[in-house]
Amino acid sequence: MGWALRFYRSTIGKKILMAVTGLIWVLFVIEHMAGNLLTLKSPEAINGYAALLKSSDEVLWTFRIGLFVALVVHVDSMLKLTARNWTSRRPRYAKVAHQTSSPAARTMRWGGVFLILWLVYHILHFTTGQVHPDFSHTDVYRNVTVAFQSGGKVALYGAAMVALALHLYHGAWSMFQTVGANHPHLEKPRRWLATAIAILIPLGFITVPLAIYFGIIG
Repeated sequence: MGWALRFYRSTIGKKILMAVTGLIWVLFVIEHMAGNLLTLKSPEAINGYAALLKSSDEVLWTFRIGLFVALVVHVDSMLKLTARNWTSRRPRYAKVAHQTSSPAARTMRWGGVFLILWLVYHILHFTTGQVHPDFSHTDVYRNVTVAFQSGGKVALYGAAMVALALHLYHGAWSMFQTVGANHPHLEKPRRWLATAIAILIPLGFITVPLAIYFGIIG
């Protein structure tokens, strides 16, 4: 186990763990987005999908615990790497780095904090129902359509999707560098792929709230 601990404590180990745990969450949000889009199909489609997810408590909680562990490792690695970067950088270098970094890179940490807070709210809103005005444990379609009649909630989810887009773009870009896909010939494909991920996933998520708010469904 000594080698595993040394790997976890090393800078490259933390970068790899950030990439792997980030990929786990990207795959999850893609699956979650695809499930949410069933709301556009019919109440039966989204409610049936939700019932399928809840059909096995053991599988569901294994999945949830796995995501939670991945999130903890991701955040811990980010905090440790950030601390190491700040202690190793000279003030002049830090100033130049700030001037040349992208908006996505500069907002990565604070955007991540906002996304964690929003995730807690999202769970309380649609999973446990504490902050939902008329929550049902069996009718997901109704929960969603009631919630997104509110322009404020649509705006909040829109802000979260902007933060998610920036996080996904910089995260995807950094992941490609971590796995060694940083050859100059790959720069354009990497940029296009990171951009596609950062646009399509948040767009898929915000489609349902907008469709409900503007009366297209519900």
